Amino acid sequence: MLSGMNTPLLSVRVTRTAALAALASALLLGGPAVAATPTAAAHPAAHPVVAEVQAVGDICYGDLPSQAHDTITLIDQGGPFPYPRDGIVFSNREGVLPGQSSGYYHEYTVKTPGAPDRGARRVITGKRYHEDYYTADHYATFARVDFTC
Repeated sequence: MLSGMNTPLLSVRVTRTAALAALASALLLGGPAVAATPTAAAHPAAHPVVAEVQAVGDICYGDLPSQAHDTITLIDQGGPFPYPRDGIVFSNREGVLPGQSSGYYHEYTVKTPGAPDRGARRVITGKRYHEDYYTADHYATFARVDFTC
């Protein structure tokens, strides 16, 4: 579970779906174009586009699923990794993680029992030791792994 949202790591991401839904609502219902999402927050940007504010929270290492522990152990050991795409550069297109240069982040699959494919769970690593982020929803939200709790 995400807890302790870390304010300095806020970033703004405009979602086409939210913007289109707000526009459709305004056109069909004649009301203001406002996107109502659980993570939406007021954004004082001068640009009139509806923005969704995402934050990176924290998750205790012990609260991760056991498969994430397995993935982090493999990362620390340098592999071998079960999926061919493990270790590829994560480009942070969503803009949720702190901005870094290209090649800073890499992604690794966290096995999902019963999933017919790689599933949605990943560990994203930064270049610093134990700078690991966990996502259970294929990059929609991230939690920085806290190894001290």
